Amino acid sequence: MIETISKVVLGILAIYILYKFIQSIQLVPTQKAYIVERLGRYQKTLGPGFHALIPFLDQVKYRQDLREETIEVEPQECFTKDNVKVEVDGVIYLSVIDPVNASYGVTDYRFASVQLAQTTTRSVIGTMDLDDTFEERALINKEVVEVLSEMEKSWGIRVHRYEIKNIVTPRTIQRAMERQMTAERERRATIAHSEGVMESSINDAEGVKREVINVSEGEMQRRINEAEGVAREIEELAEATATSIEAIAKALNTQKGKEAMQMRLAEKYIDQLAKLSDEENEVIIPTDITNYDAVMKGLSLDKISIVPDREQA
Repeated sequence: MIETISKVVLGILAIYILYKFIQSIQLVPTQKAYIVERLGRYQKTLGPGFHALIPFLDQVKYRQDLREETIEVEPQECFTKDNVKVEVDGVIYLSVIDPVNASYGVTDYRFASVQLAQTTTRSVIGTMDLDDTFEERALINKEVVEVLSEMEKSWGIRVHRYEIKNIVTPRTIQRAMERQMTAERERRATIAHSEGVMESSINDAEGVKREVINVSEGEMQRRINEAEGVAREIEELAEATATSIEAIAKALNTQKGKEAMQMRLAEKYIDQLAKLSDEENEVIIPTDITNYDAVMKGLSLDKISIVPDREQA
């Protein structure tokens, strides 16, 4: 019986020793770091790959993940500068850069990071009005990251960024904000409508002005064209008159032209004498009106000398 018990104990002890030897062999994955303690004291950090430890003396105490982690920050109540209670939550993105400090520098760097992020968020929001908290999210995120970055060395972590997920206000504040936004939209719509009316009026006035300018320019051009036409007509009439006078003068330089002129004047003279019989005419006539020879002599046609034509000469 004792012999059987001894065998069982020895068998269990052999299994335990075998287990310890197997346990001393460590295969560390990529982006992992194992913290090894020897007799309760830090010994070394195991990187990715195969490692063999001393059984019963060495022990893997901590296993750290070096990849970037996403840690939820639970919603918390904060009070703004204007005493409005809001509920804020967020997300922290961090990674372990020093496995030793992440293991021994703080009991739980995840919990500690969340607590520090919450307290910093409360402090920053407490310095802002409610409207600023919605507009300055980037500033809040930056402040939280800066505070967490101060603990990077002692905690062995690196905070990459912090993002606020939601800022929840009480229902009464939400209704007030909705009324404010409605009023703001109506104000913008009114301003946009008035600006549209103003631009329309300006465009109409501009169109009328251009139309008036076009009409005036057209009228000016028409008058210029008419004036040029009249000037050309007068010039052509003057040239024609000068040509006719020159022709008459040339004709008077001949004997037949002189006789023709005397005959034409005699006809005109007789026609005018015939018109004197009208009752509507009141005329004063000389006493020798019937003396045709005297009248012709008064025209001095007999004094016109015949000058030879230059072309004939």
